[in-house]
Amino acid sequence: MPKVSEEYLAGKRNMIVDAAYQVCLRKPVEMVTISDVIAQTGMSQGAIYRYYNGLDEILADMITKLRGDYNIIDTFDEILSDKSATIEELLYRVCDSLAEAMEAHISDIQKINFDLGVITINEPERAARIMANIKGTGNLEYLAQHAMPLLIKGAYKLGYKPVASPEEIASFFSASYTGIEKYCIMAHCYGSGAPDLKADPGKLFRTLASSTIMLFGGKVNEQ
Repeated sequence: MPKVSEEYLAGKRNMIVDAAYQVCLRKPVEMVTISDVIAQTGMSQGAIYRYYNGLDEILADMITKLRGDYNIIDTFDEILSDKSATIEELLYRVCDSLAEAMEAHISDIQKINFDLGVITINEPERAARIMANIKGTGNLEYLAQHAMPLLIKGAYKLGYKPVASPEEIASFFSASYTGIEKYCIMAHCYGSGAPDLKADPGKLFRTLASSTIMLFGGKVNEQ
């Protein structure tokens, strides 16, 4: 039997992952089954299991691919490398970049991330298995572990007088991001949310930037 090339295997895995992605756009991720993915690919069940041991392995590879496709870590690094900018300007730029990413991918990667959060709540052991096989660093993970600590350290160095501890500021920012994500996803993808409020990521992240700046002891942009 001729040896199958790694390129061929990678192509098959990509096809399966892309099929899972298409299914996840239509259904809540926690409701997706291996049968859904099999039907989307047009492959047999046996063929699928030549490349993956189960649905959760496929989902882990799908998330890894999405992290690469929708990565804005370089944008964070570019923003933070501006030594002439104030802490306030940096925070507004970081939040603007988060808003732009959410607006661009509210119906795909953001929706899928939200659905994965539901799995984390309802099936924590399953979520842990999926997360263990995901490669790379997510945008929010990088922001929490690198960008925010760097901003907080810079604020102290420049003489800012934060009204909360670094840990409290970082936790506030992460929790607020999660809340904005949830609100926007529910409004855009599931048709719920407060009927008289518009889910506008740009405005919501600007408010988050202003709130975080006040915690830093900085000056809020009134415009």
